[in-house]
Amino acid sequence: MIEKQSHTVRRTIREMKRIKGSVMLLLAAFFWGTTFAAQSSATDNIQTFTFNAARSFVGAAFLGIIILIRKKRRGKDPVKTTGDHGNLPMGKSVAGAGAMCGLVLFAAMSFQQSGISAYPDGVAASGRSGFLTATYVVMVAICARFQGKKLHGIVYAAVAVCLGGMYLLCMSGGIDSIYFGDVLGLVCAVFFSMHIMVVDHFSRFESIKLSCMQFFTCGILSAAAMFLFEQPDLSMIVKAAFPILYAGILSSGIAYTLQMEGQKYAEPAVAAVIMSLESVFAVLGGWIVLQERLSVRELWGCGLVFAAVIMAQIPEIRRSRFSGTGQVS
Repeated sequence: MIEKQSHTVRRTIREMKRIKGSVMLLLAAFFWGTTFAAQSSATDNIQTFTFNAARSFVGAAFLGIIILIRKKRRGKDPVKTTGDHGNLPMGKSVAGAGAMCGLVLFAAMSFQQSGISAYPDGVAASGRSGFLTATYVVMVAICARFQGKKLHGIVYAAVAVCLGGMYLLCMSGGIDSIYFGDVLGLVCAVFFSMHIMVVDHFSRFESIKLSCMQFFTCGILSAAAMFLFEQPDLSMIVKAAFPILYAGILSSGIAYTLQMEGQKYAEPAVAAVIMSLESVFAVLGGWIVLQERLSVRELWGCGLVFAAVIMAQIPEIRRSRFSGTGQVS
């Protein structure tokens, strides 16, 4: 009887942890998705590299504070996680790994913010950019083929569905209906898919430190581009303070931390679906905050892209379940 009660208690605790993980991931997806509205609103006052430099430094500072708090709690500050780091291209320091991740992230964020800025007035920039960015999930699945991995049939189906969705979202009126912002959004997705693979290569390093260093690197590169190609104005930066803080703290700092903690508890299938809601929140954020509207065709396109994103993750979800890792990459 006591053993049965103990088993029930353990199962209840596991279920509560899973719910806790799901809530954390939902909040992370919400912050990521609504950040597209913040990025869109920032274009009224601030240019691409200036915005990215500011948000990156804010994100790096926030994560740096978290690192210091964790260091104080643990009483020590290991440079790396346990385990053999292997032969890494830039040595065995988290600084080198973070610099490489930050370089790719700089390219991805630059194309993303440039794409949002390039949309003309009246276009649902947040929603379109959110769903176009989400196609990186399908691209990552395709890249696995070039790494010698055999693709599951459902990935090919995901590619077809994604192309159909992109057609409805960006080309419903023919080739002339494609905006330059759409093109930049797709290039951004390519770099985000590369970023996923680079981060995965350096996954043995402590996650928060790696992320902090990559945002710091991205901030430095964005600042350099800002002084080369833009005319930064402190008054404009102050006017865009809310979008900068929202993107830097909530998206780069809090959401990232929530993702790491949430994936410790949530089931892989649940985690994949919840994090894919980022694109949906991008549309909702643009609709509620910026009064953006998508046409019926564009909404159908968003739905197909979202379905493709889910489909592309199914093989990895199955592998994660089979191996018992309990995490989604």
